[in-house]
Amino acid sequence: MGKNKQARWTELKGFGHVIEPPFDEVFSHDHQMKGKWHSDWFDNKNPIVLELGCGKGEYSVGLAEMYPGKNFIGIDIKGARMWKGAKESYYKKLPNVAFIRTRIEILGSFFASGEVDEIWLTFPDPQPKRKREKKRLAGPVFLNLYRNFLKDNGIVHLKTDSRELFDYTFSLVKKNDLEIITSSTDLYGQPPDNPLLTIRTYYEEIFLKQGIPITYLAFRLPNEKEIISPGE
Repeated sequence: MGKNKQARWTELKGFGHVIEPPFDEVFSHDHQMKGKWHSDWFDNKNPIVLELGCGKGEYSVGLAEMYPGKNFIGIDIKGARMWKGAKESYYKKLPNVAFIRTRIEILGSFFASGEVDEIWLTFPDPQPKRKREKKRLAGPVFLNLYRNFLKDNGIVHLKTDSRELFDYTFSLVKKNDLEIITSSTDLYGQPPDNPLLTIRTYYEEIFLKQGIPITYLAFRLPNEKEIISPGE
């Protein structure tokens, strides 16, 4: 392990707004914060927004600054990346930001039914091969997972450079008759006052320099029915 990565992991453990539970502790048991994020962590009833696969946490931090009336939690398994957002939010003393280092597959151990209001998927791995559909964070397996803790008709945001992932998710949304809030195949082709344009991830900056269009899709996810694949 590189010295920089080890140093970041060590510093990450010292941040009071970062949770890093052992996998065995939450794989088959609920975390102590489940159902208590409003009362025991944020000490308010403001909406809770998750950034899944948050990487460096640019959206968790940027949105927290933009919307002080909401609570944001960045989630990723890679602590060395998360360190950047955790450190930035720590020194900016943002009270509405937290981070969890864990696997997205076991988020049901951290959040109770209806505890989350919105979910952001910022440049997730598109998992382009058909056989890897189950691993797509915007696919039916994960959307059905989110239904366990996302409030009824809560919002899911997908921002990606992958037109294939965008088209797949759009077809899934249409297949399941989900309400589309916003859909764009070229987000930066919209008016410059769009607040979404003010936050850019590390990878997004690279894609834009390469001339790759950034797509965006926001839709509502109801709790009442199971989400099925667009191919079914």
